[in-house]
Amino acid sequence: MKELPLYKQIQESIKEQIRLGVLRPGDRVGSEKELSSLYRVSQITTKNALIGLAEEGWVERIQGKGTFVSRQSAELRPVSNSPVMIGVVFPSMKTRIDQQLLNYIEKYASEDGFQIMLRITRESAEGETLAIRQLLDFGVKGLIIFPTEAENYNETIIQLAFDKFPVVLVDRFFKNIRMASVTSDNMQGTFEAIEYLLSKGHRHIAYISPEITNSVTEDRAAGYEKAYLKHQFPIDKTLWCMLELQSLQQNQAKREITDFLKDREQITAVFTVNVQLAHYVYDYLSEQHLLDRIELMTFDNPELPGVSYVAQNIEEVSRKTVELLKGQLHGQDAPQQHLEPVTLCLKESPQKLGVL
Repeated sequence: MKELPLYKQIQESIKEQIRLGVLRPGDRVGSEKELSSLYRVSQITTKNALIGLAEEGWVERIQGKGTFVSRQSAELRPVSNSPVMIGVVFPSMKTRIDQQLLNYIEKYASEDGFQIMLRITRESAEGETLAIRQLLDFGVKGLIIFPTEAENYNETIIQLAFDKFPVVLVDRFFKNIRMASVTSDNMQGTFEAIEYLLSKGHRHIAYISPEITNSVTEDRAAGYEKAYLKHQFPIDKTLWCMLELQSLQQNQAKREITDFLKDREQITAVFTVNVQLAHYVYDYLSEQHLLDRIELMTFDNPELPGVSYVAQNIEEVSRKTVELLKGQLHGQDAPQQHLEPVTLCLKESPQKLGVL
């Protein structure tokens, strides 16, 4: 295609999107100005490209409205009942959040005419690389990736960004890498939770999290610090229990959390960054009859009595993820980081203390 004149290259690109079903009859094609910006050519070039497509019957140009894929285009592309295939890469299917994300991604992908092919990496960076390569070899046209918790960015994913392959990261993002991503507002969610606890008089608030290895753990930790700094309270990092990934994978986290809490009698509230850790803390507090003295909050609904939580809008995260991928498949070259707002859900706690 590179040997063709520029206007012909643009025509072939648009034809390919129509052949694949990414652009369908009635869909709007970019304007001369939009295509000029996208392909980095003059508007004269894009005008010639659109005129040629119209003459061949691929598109129709409507005065004052724009350019649209023509009904006739269905006769020009091969007949195929196969939907556009996209790959979905997840680290696991263990949590309710994982399951909800996949459920809604499949729902909105299906509504847009896509079919998904799923790969589970089991939190392995090597498995993540293999999954991506397998999906690319299969011929998927785009990828939705929920990255692993690995400390380093996966070079295979970064290469996708450099190659401008359609890809969207979900739940996490890579800082300083220009790539589309959709995440919940983790910093704001934790900030609001910790500020709520501070407003109730808590000062010794334990923070329990996996070690900081990705944007989620980094932003949630930053939210804790932001709340304390706003009120100019000192941050006591001895009240932070940062669990190594190996401890979580080898089921040692519950014991480590128990030992941590036993050694810190000054704690009056605990914030955990996920449901699994919240259940470990709740079990300990229940066994030690401390539920009426120590208040527990977490990210996501733990379905535990009296435990308030930060709720993510998983359906909207999923919908936006599919929307951003669809935009790239339509030729839009505007990766962006979308932060989805979260909601603080307060439950009546057995905590009876006032100012602590």
